[in-house]
Amino acid sequence: MVCDRKIRTCRGGNMNLRMANIDDLPQLKAVYEKIIDNMNKDNIQIWDEIYPCEFFYDDIENKRLYVLEENNEIVSAFALCDSNAGAKYVKWANKHDKALYIDRLGVNVNYSRKGIGSVMLNKAIDLARDKGAKYLRLFVVDINKPAINLYIKNGFKKVDGIYDEIIDDDFVLHEFGFEIETSI
Repeated sequence: MVCDRKIRTCRGGNMNLRMANIDDLPQLKAVYEKIIDNMNKDNIQIWDEIYPCEFFYDDIENKRLYVLEENNEIVSAFALCDSNAGAKYVKWANKHDKALYIDRLGVNVNYSRKGIGSVMLNKAIDLARDKGAKYLRLFVVDINKPAINLYIKNGFKKVDGIYDEIIDDDFVLHEFGFEIETSI
């Protein structure tokens, strides 16, 4: 499987999808801090100084974090994981087929509303298929309407059930499961 993939942009430039490395951490954290600020302004207060940024090191060490870059600037990133804690709480189309989970998908605020989220979802589907997964799945918090709309627009289907991720006594995230077949 090839990790570096060139992506042609509508501006005629080239973006490169590749595995993240430790040197990316400072820029990743800066990009995600701005994403979190924007989400908070939009009243989607689900990410903070711990999640997702504190998970990037482990994602990189376990070779599951991908970044899209253009001219050495991180445009977007996501983790492609083998499992998710919420998987047993929802009704997948076929829970026995191999699936991968997309986590921590974020788009640099400087690239908002340019179709990058859709590009990244399509790349995640391709990677999942290349890794032998029949499904790409994800969880999204119920109040994150922009993300839900992105997933639906890109062909993901909402499944029955809700995963209540308990953060602490006063904070529970209600998450919907979505999936798409990778066409293997």
